[in-house]
Amino acid sequence: MTSTLLDIMQEHHLSVARTARYFTLGSLDTTTRQVWFVLHGYGQLAQFFIRKFEILNDGHTFIVAPEALSRFYLEGVTGRVGASWMTREERPQEIADYVAYLNQLYDTVLEGQDFSKIQINVLGFSQGNATVLRWLNNDHVHCDHLVIWAGFFANGIADVIDPVKLANVPTTLAYGTMDEYLVQIDLEKYGADIQAAIPHLQIVTFDGKHTVDAETLKKIAFN
Repeated sequence: MTSTLLDIMQEHHLSVARTARYFTLGSLDTTTRQVWFVLHGYGQLAQFFIRKFEILNDGHTFIVAPEALSRFYLEGVTGRVGASWMTREERPQEIADYVAYLNQLYDTVLEGQDFSKIQINVLGFSQGNATVLRWLNNDHVHCDHLVIWAGFFANGIADVIDPVKLANVPTTLAYGTMDEYLVQIDLEKYGADIQAAIPHLQIVTFDGKHTVDAETLKKIAFN
């Protein structure tokens, strides 16, 4: 029998060092009361995404916006650039890579901090939600408040995290009632399905599209 290329080709993996980028807003010092890790959605960059959190910059809040490791041109082969946390290709390896990256970032940023004096908040937006939940599922991160913002889980939230791990984590679901992605589904069922997995879930909506609404964010953060 004649061998084909697919018969003789072998796949290999090699772990390499990467330089990751992240942005911060505010200062982390003895007056800090809240730290926010905020993860952007598909096709966004952290330097622009973090600007949506300026409303939290009250002198006692420190915001950290990691940027996904994979970047691409949003249209064609030039112009605006965005980033993606993962695709379906090499899925397990990409998940492992970004979880390791986020763990290292968390340790670097919070080294030496007294966790009894600061509240750690974790927020995912759009594609960033699955990333956030897989990160929390890794059991490395201390999280005092989780915000799921416009996240959709086609296979249920249990596909990305064991819901039991959120049993003692105050969790908020936020989304716009005119979100161009979510209006394609039953919004009432959308919230109910997530709440079925996380019974203590608080749902907050606003009149808006697929974005982080400043006033809604402020209400979630400071109320």
